[in-house]
Amino acid sequence: MSITLEIIGGKWKPCLINSIHKGIHRPSELARKNPEASKRVLSLQLKELEEHGVVRKVIYPILPPKVEYFLTELGESLLPIITLMETWGSDFIDDVSSDASRFKLNTNNTIK
Repeated sequence: MSITLEIIGGKWKPCLINSIHKGIHRPSELARKNPEASKRVLSLQLKELEEHGVVRKVIYPILPPKVEYFLTELGESLLPIITLMETWGSDFIDDVSSDASRFKLNTNNTIK
């Protein structure tokens, strides 16, 4: 389990993996999808995911530079875990905390 936590542990990593899977590839789009996270934290977590081989960063040679992230085969293999985490959170949000209102659900019923 420690290797799993090393790779996807971090408040925003599962959200980033899920967003990239759903077609959000540009850093600015990922930041808009996760407004509670600072751009610095998202950048650091994307870098960690890239170092672990979960995402692939593509830099297009244009001006201004265009950057996109894509899931690798390893990243795709994490999707069942991410889906289970999302489902569990949706199913048990009321049981996890008496103050469940502190969690905000976005339009996809994912916790932010």
